[in-house]
Amino acid sequence: MDLIKKGYYYHFKHEKNGDINNCVYEVIGIGLHSEGEHRVEDTLVIYRPIYESVGYKNGKMYDLRPLAMFLENVKKEGKTVKRFQLIEDKKIIQE
Repeated sequence: MDLIKKGYYYHFKHEKNGDINNCVYEVIGIGLHSEGEHRVEDTLVIYRPIYESVGYKNGKMYDLRPLAMFLENVKKEGKTVKRFQLIEDKKIIQE
């Protein structure tokens, strides 16, 4: 069962008029804490920034976020939007 697609995602803070990779992340996969009960609701998304990030640059560390939070909607400028939106345009992905 795929809970989330691997690939590239825009974070809701992505600025369309900024650099093409601003607030872009690559989802590597999903995981569970090794000491947990391995429930679906405890699933974590494993991802990394494509833009230059202090955390990734300094330690090559990945970001982790609960799946439910990764998939939730948030408010931006009074509108409800996805926190992360899958990038499906192959031209953008190639850049």
